[in-house]
Amino acid sequence: MQLVTPGIGLIFWMLVSFSLVMYVLAKFAWKPIMKGIHQREDSIEKALEAANDAKKEMLQLKAGNEQLLRDAKDERDALMRDARKMKETIVEEARVLAGEEAARIVESARQNIQMEKMAAINELKNQIASISIEIAEKLIGKELENKQQQQLLTEKLLKDVKIN
Repeated sequence: MQLVTPGIGLIFWMLVSFSLVMYVLAKFAWKPIMKGIHQREDSIEKALEAANDAKKEMLQLKAGNEQLLRDAKDERDALMRDARKMKETIVEEARVLAGEEAARIVESARQNIQMEKMAAINELKNQIASISIEIAEKLIGKELENKQQQQLLTEKLLKDVKIN
């Protein structure tokens, strides 16, 4: 039974050695160990604060990035609207210029047609006058004596005849 129940001497020496170890630890080891533990706690606390600060900064950056993205989209939309307006303006200007050019070409063609019509009418009048004079010469049986008289007669006859 001695193995199961310790003796008083053994208990005494165990208490003395435990007290001595506690005294040495308290005198020399507890302060550095506690200082190390406190430093470790402080560094962990500072790391947690830095992590929280970084998290807050990341949220702010994310919000800033989202705002920049919205601004970029708004600017892109504004540029697209401006480009559409500019395209419509250019197309409208081209349409107006084409209409003006077409009107000018049509008017020029009308004037050319009118001038050619007048030239054809004058040519026709001259031919009719020449034929009329030839017919008149044959009817009268003689030619008019000079060309100037013939021309004056032709012009007088042309004035009297109106061709539409």
